[in-house]
Amino acid sequence: MGGAGPEAAAPHPPRDGFTPPLERHPGMSSAPAPLPLQGIRILDLSRVLAGPWATQALADLGAEVIKIERPGGGDDTRTWGPPFLKDDHGHDTAEAAYFLAANRGKKSVAIDLAHPEGQALIRALAKRSHAVIENFKVGGLARYGLDRDSLHAVNPALVYCSITGFGQTGPAATQAGYDAMIQARSGLMSLTGLPDDQPGGGPMKIGVALVDILTGLYAALGLVAAIREAEQTGVGRAVDLALLDTAVACLANQAMNHLVGGLIPGRLGTAHPNIVPYQAMATQDGHLMLAVGNDGQFERFCAVADLPALAHDPRFARNRDRVAHRDALLALLEPRLKERPTAAWLAALEAVGVPCGPINTLDQVFADPQVLARGLRLEVPHPLSGTVPLVRSPLRLSGTETAAPAEAPPLLGQHTRGVLGDLLGLTAARLDALTAQGVIG
Repeated sequence: MGGAGPEAAAPHPPRDGFTPPLERHPGMSSAPAPLPLQGIRILDLSRVLAGPWATQALADLGAEVIKIERPGGGDDTRTWGPPFLKDDHGHDTAEAAYFLAANRGKKSVAIDLAHPEGQALIRALAKRSHAVIENFKVGGLARYGLDRDSLHAVNPALVYCSITGFGQTGPAATQAGYDAMIQARSGLMSLTGLPDDQPGGGPMKIGVALVDILTGLYAALGLVAAIREAEQTGVGRAVDLALLDTAVACLANQAMNHLVGGLIPGRLGTAHPNIVPYQAMATQDGHLMLAVGNDGQFERFCAVADLPALAHDPRFARNRDRVAHRDALLALLEPRLKERPTAAWLAALEAVGVPCGPINTLDQVFADPQVLARGLRLEVPHPLSGTVPLVRSPLRLSGTETAAPAEAPPLLGQHTRGVLGDLLGLTAARLDALTAQGVIG
């Protein structure tokens, strides 16, 4: 995905500062193919989670991501600890685990956006980029001359992605939006947790900032699509992402249960609104997650549980009947599950293809044989600690190396001089002067 300016006569000429993707031809060596987004440059003005999650996904796929941060402070999440990464002597560094979670494979360039010369540097970088992503409040970058119209004037092919709580339009557009409040407003929290009439019942947020993460993934998808189009047309679109839009869109079957059936779904704990039995079940020594997805699996489950008659009981034979008679079925299953330990149930059910699994803590997750076999934990070189543990991207593309990012999440301003020197041609003397003025760090 190389960039193409509107003034170009050829279909896909490289613009100033662009590195064209490598082309592979028959007879070339069998070395790993370049990652799909090699040659794409993203200017990342976002911070915290949704925007950084989007650009981390793009970096995993080969894009060059230039992360703009405040000199002396950087992304807010750099201080969101403990825990912090330890140095070689076991002391805390300034690198919070939260920041490390969303910024692998990027270049950190520290520029003061409030300084006119800093704004000029951003515009120069935008001229040489395929896309910008930002999550300032609506209109917040206009006062710096870094809004979509201003940057489009210097690079008409630039894709401009904005992430906000409520989008660029509507009565709530100017309001701040945070993941937990969006989980509440979108209805997601009304579906999460135990029913009110059970001990511990009440609305509950999900254990990670999932709305931010999902919004980041949608933003990455929108950016790739818009960059692809800009290559053909020479005109970059604005991409408008809202946390609320994403949360409502991801209500999935629960939204359709309401729109089609007129239902107002309530909280079911770990249970599924449309499938039974599909929930956490207490065993003799703990719990397991049972996920019986069809009638055949239910029949096999009943055989393992020594309750074969239930598979032919008209109340339970079909899933729709099991949903209608949920309480009656669970009253029969719950005491039976408590008769055997978790490991015995898992072995017996897995042997006949009934989906189930342990409810792992995170130490158990990273010791899980499947997680180990898939290499989901990475050890990447880091300048302060020797190595840093990271979680691998789940994307796996044949012929490419997506498991090991070239660099760990960057130190604040680690790449300032290199990027500004290489892309903008600034001399060492000029960089020194800008540093002395506090424009860069």
